[in-house]
Amino acid sequence: MGFLLNILVIVGALFLGIVFLLELGRRIRLARMEREGDVGKGVGAVEGAVYGLLGLLIAFTFSGAATRFEGRRHLIVEEANAIGTAYLRLDLLPAEARSSLQEKFRQYVDSRLDIYKKLPDLEAAKAALDKSTNHQNAIWAEAVAAGQSGSSPSATMLLLPALNQMIDITTTRTVATQVHPPSVVYVLLMGLALVSALLAGFSMAESRSHNWLHTLLYAAILSLAIYVILDLEYPRMGLIRVDAADQLLMDVRQSMR
Repeated sequence: MGFLLNILVIVGALFLGIVFLLELGRRIRLARMEREGDVGKGVGAVEGAVYGLLGLLIAFTFSGAATRFEGRRHLIVEEANAIGTAYLRLDLLPAEARSSLQEKFRQYVDSRLDIYKKLPDLEAAKAALDKSTNHQNAIWAEAVAAGQSGSSPSATMLLLPALNQMIDITTTRTVATQVHPPSVVYVLLMGLALVSALLAGFSMAESRSHNWLHTLLYAAILSLAIYVILDLEYPRMGLIRVDAADQLLMDVRQSMR
């Protein structure tokens, strides 16, 4: 909840900032109109450039966040498939080696699920990741030892590549959770939203009557768009989540009888 609260505070502050700058821009133009007459000529090109850049930046950041969100869900499917395949190939080993490895697999999948249950507590998630890595090492060492015993070399040749893929996907998933645009992109996005609000307020002064509906709608739409982008970027910490995809790993765990 701490991360979600921080995001809501940022978006709430952005909403208020947009409302304030809309009103500020409107009052600046009204004051200049009182002194100098019509002062709105020649600003259309500037407004168009700012609005265009803002729209482009929102489109790119939203598209990137949505792509990464889908990519993270796809990686969960890949890991579930990799674990399921490796577990099934344990049946090729002799009974004495198979039983021990099957139990280690159950512990391993439990530790993998535990990592993402701990989020957004990063320290707890890191501890769970270390535990999962220890299970990986134990599984690999025992599988290699089973191959070196010479009792089932063909089975080991099939098992070890599957284990390698199962281990590799964990690194890919860990890196995927850490891949985000640089912070300066979000600073620029919010800065452009505020600048656009000032320009929009300047234009709204053409009508001397104050339209609060347009003001609040403009602020709400921009703030909501930026919130959705941030939430998509951190799908384990906000309201938009990939937790439903974890059911695939849970199904694999339940199949390990």
